[in-house]
Amino acid sequence: MKGDRFWVSSNSPGRTKVSFYGIYVYNYAKVKIFLYLKADQFNTIDVLKHLRTEFPERHMTLIWDGAPDHRSQTVKEALEILQINLEPLPGYSPDFMPVEHLWQWLREDVTYHTCYQSPAELIERVHFFEQDINSHPFEICDRLWVKNHLEEDEEKLRVSR
Repeated sequence: MKGDRFWVSSNSPGRTKVSFYGIYVYNYAKVKIFLYLKADQFNTIDVLKHLRTEFPERHMTLIWDGAPDHRSQTVKEALEILQINLEPLPGYSPDFMPVEHLWQWLREDVTYHTCYQSPAELIERVHFFEQDINSHPFEICDRLWVKNHLEEDEEKLRVSR
């Protein structure tokens, strides 16, 4: 399982921040998106509990980046209690994180060039997005494939020397 958090926010007056946690359940080719008012260690633990409840007997390994709410001692203790293994990613390695492709996909389909009138409207649109893509598991596999090495020629295009 792959996990990360995602925010849609605006500094515009009157706009409310909405936070999402996204999980790519690799073995089932499905995505889960959880809504929270903010991303913090307590909501991270809540997401972990949801996962353990949904998959009570499954061996789980979560691949995460080094976000502060992923590294807290409280989260580490919850991972141990819930028997969820953590495979941390090296710093600055979004290419190895399939959920980054989920956020790009969500932005393309939901948030690019769109200003929602209310948080509820955005939340509803994200919910429909999740339902829609989960009805197409092969597309999920194609778009969120797991990268296990970097292509040298591709990386030359990304990093100037």
